[in-house]
Amino acid sequence: MKKIELSAGTVEYEDTGGSGPTLLLLHGLMMDASLWDELIADLSADHRCVAPTLPLGAHRHAMRPDADLSLPGMARLVAEFLKRLDLNDVTLVGNDTGGALVQLLMCEGTARVGRVVLASCDAFDNFPPGLTGKTLVLTGKLSPRMFGLFMQQMRLRPVRRLPIAFGWLTKRGDAATARWMKPVMTQPEIRRDTVRTLRAAASDADFLLGAAERLPGFDRPALVVWASEDRVMPPEHGRRLAELLPQGQLVEIDDSYTLIPLDQPKRLAQLIRDFTHASGTPGEC
Repeated sequence: MKKIELSAGTVEYEDTGGSGPTLLLLHGLMMDASLWDELIADLSADHRCVAPTLPLGAHRHAMRPDADLSLPGMARLVAEFLKRLDLNDVTLVGNDTGGALVQLLMCEGTARVGRVVLASCDAFDNFPPGLTGKTLVLTGKLSPRMFGLFMQQMRLRPVRRLPIAFGWLTKRGDAATARWMKPVMTQPEIRRDTVRTLRAAASDADFLLGAAERLPGFDRPALVVWASEDRVMPPEHGRRLAELLPQGQLVEIDDSYTLIPLDQPKRLAQLIRDFTHASGTPGEC
């Protein structure tokens, strides 16, 4: 993993290089860039894949005390990351909370963004999303120490597979979810960052409703990919997003929960490949 010093702190990221279309892959809360490992293994043959580990709970480097760890602050951090790496004509790809960040970026400083992929993500009034999201945000009321003690339960696979944990997020990705829990269980400074993020999320739960009002202004190619069996992100939200976007198109994927990159990586990779190769020159937002 490479590292870059941004205004909030040190951010690790994977960058495969290459001259193909550039993908910026954004993960969700309590996840890291390894969400995209299988997708990157496939797409790096003809794409440049860039996947940062954002400070959303599974990061390994603590952020600065004055860092803005709200989700709008995370979106600004992604914009800074794009600028520092001088990435242009980028395809933003977001899953879970990563898709919320993509929505915030779509008409805010999008000069470097050519197209977007929203994959089973937070949208409209679904924040925090489902039992998983609501439970997680509630834990943010705990002190960092008590939050850490609470998260120790996630060492147990039966607990990780509960609907209030990762059970309704992925069918096949338990090994990844176990790995994502390690930083918050072992590093006090990561627990402090995570509690700050969760408290900020609780204080502004309506930010995606405002974002949705601006989505019709994004007239660049947009692919909405949704898990037809999703229990956390309502499938009707995928249809609504596609209808709001002037160049939106919707594809539903079977045999997957929210974390499509874990449950159906080959299918998602092929959809993204077809989308980036078919998309023309982006318009102006």
